[in-house]
Amino acid sequence: MSGGLLCSGLVLTAWSFWWEPAGLRLEKECIELDSRLAGALRLGILTDLHIGSPFNGLDKLEKIVIEMNASESDVVLLLGDFVIHGVTGGSFVPPEQIAAQLGRLRARYGVFGVLGNHDVWFDAARVRRALESAGVRLLEDRAARLETDAGPLWLVGVSDYWTQPHNVKAAMSDVTDRESPVIAFTHNPDVFPEMPDRVNLTVAGHTHGGQVRLPLIGAPIVPSEFGQRFAAGHIVEQGRRLYVATGVGTSILPIRFRVPPAITVLTVSRRCGA
Repeated sequence: MSGGLLCSGLVLTAWSFWWEPAGLRLEKECIELDSRLAGALRLGILTDLHIGSPFNGLDKLEKIVIEMNASESDVVLLLGDFVIHGVTGGSFVPPEQIAAQLGRLRARYGVFGVLGNHDVWFDAARVRRALESAGVRLLEDRAARLETDAGPLWLVGVSDYWTQPHNVKAAMSDVTDRESPVIAFTHNPDVFPEMPDRVNLTVAGHTHGGQVRLPLIGAPIVPSEFGQRFAAGHIVEQGRRLYVATGVGTSILPIRFRVPPAITVLTVSRRCGA
């Protein structure tokens, strides 16, 4: 029996520290929005890349960019934590090299981003310069109006909840009409309770889904003031919608268990499956 337990332990360790963190899956989700959208829009979501964490080098980023481009997303949202501030077994990759790969992303209406806490801890100004030089449009407490085939759409970017003086009110002040759909994006989902009803959907990352999700228990550790409340997936509270992507990389420990690295294509539409 002890031999079986030892074998099981070795398999779980290998899975959590090697097999699962090295993988990559494409997640496709659809969220129905009560809005004036005249058609569906595909949002490509990349978050918590943490390039330099184990199994997440520039070679993997190249594959991620190729797969995201193949999805033909209408908009790509980069939700921060491009660099890694610290993880066991990791190695630093300059933001300029990361941005050079991200500059190859293609989306019909543009590539937009915000910074994450690791980017700010490292050097926010340097990461910002690298991304903007590569053609990524950063929206930090700002909004942009897009004219799409599905009608006008507002993208509202909100700065990181932990490390920056985020200002939802300032970001929303750019929204100049009361009818067009509003999609907000940010790094940390803990800002969600501050989002006004005017926002149809908030998209965030940061949590990595807890990196470890146990049967029955869920994610024992989630970097959030709200515990598992905003850990991952589609959350609806009082009619307001939040989607939390689990991302690609790791931080602190290079481990993932039942939360595989993922990039997401999120379709928003008045009706899914139509």
